[in-house]
Parts: sequence; C-alpha cells; structure tokens
Amino acid sequence: MVAVATGGPRIPAVEDEYREMYGRVAAELARRKIENPLIYASLWDWYGRWSSGDLPTYQSRRNFVRELIGPLVNELRTGSRDERTPTGWPRVDRTVGELRDRLAAASTEEQYQAVGLLCREAIISVAQVVYDREKHRPIDGVKPSETDAKRMLEAYISVELGGGSSEESRRHARSALELAVGLQHRRTATFRDAALCVEATTSVINVIAIMAGRRDPQ
Repeated sequence: MVAVATGGPRIPAVEDEYREMYGRVAAELARRKIENPLIYASLWDWYGRWSSGDLPTYQSRRNFVRELIGPLVNELRTGSRDERTPTGWPRVDRTVGELRDRLAAASTEEQYQAVGLLCREAIISVAQVVYDREKHRPIDGVKPSETDAKRMLEAYISVELGGGSSEESRRHARSALELAVGLQHRRTATFRDAALCVEATTSVINVIAIMAGRRDPQ
C-alpha cells in the first residue's frame, strides 16, 4: 500500500499479489476473531482513497497506513491493541508511532537495539518541548545540553510537581531513559528488552503529557 502510493510499482504490476495476500490476511484475522481494519481489498480502492485530496503528500500516505495498520500489527505481535492518545507534540507523536512500528517488525538483536535508540530520541524530544531554561532550573546546578533529557526532565518535574511526589516521578523518568540507553548497547537485546523499553518510554511521555495539560478533558 505504501509503495504504490509513494512512487513505487504501478498498481497493475502488484495488484494480483496484493489481492492474494489480502485474502490470506482477511481469512486469518477472521479465524482469530480479530476485526480487520484493512478495508481496501484492491489497490484500486486504495488509490481512490489516497487520490481523494486529503492525502496529498507521500508522508501523509505513510502516516495514514501506519495509523490504519499499526494497532493491528501491535496486537498480533504483543497481544494488545495500542489505542494511544496523541500528545499533540508532532515530533514526539511521530517518534512514538515509529518505535511501536519498529518493535512490531523487529526480529534481530540489531533491530531491537534500534528500538532503544528511538526510545531515547522520543524522551529527548519530549524533554526539549517542555523544558524552559529560565523556569526549570536544574536540581544539580549543571546547565543541561540540548540532548540531556535526564537533567531537563528532572528540572521540569521538580518545578511543575514539587512536593513529596516529585522524587518518584524523577526516578521514573530517569529509569526509562537509562533503560533506553542500555538497550542500544546490548548486543544480545531481545524482544522483551525492547518491549519493556517501549512501555517505559511511553509511560514517561504520558506522565509528562498529563503534567503539561495534554490529557485534560476538553
């Protein structure tokens, strides 16, 4: 779906293969009693959707397919369907979507390590978007660099939460970042390592999103 919508092969060249694959996938999902989100039984149906006007760029089409199929892939791989709520921070949301997709597709040590790298990037991105150098003074007095997520998040949580609960929240953010960094260098990384890293990372992002008012009822 992504290939034909982003300058890849022409539909007639791959339509038969797609229809055959679609039939097998639909049958297997029905056997497992899992709802099939793939409503495009033909690539021509998909062409009608992407050419309707609201998916004008290659990136918009990639995002559409990822959002359509990503939760299903995650459910098949991990046993749970991810119904995450976007934070509204574009770079953070893109990275979280990408790391979930990478986890679902990973099968080698190197690919699991790459998930750890994306987790670290996601935490750095959320730290950069909420940290204010004037307002959030680092608790150890050391000015954080642009990628020092640990100090930025500790300073943010310390100021925004305050009180006795801030230490637990700082420890949670710090542990997730250390887990992500550790996974990158683990040459024997496994699916469980990567899955734990993803859950820890998204948990930190959700905590920060709550603190920033991104989960408040509208």
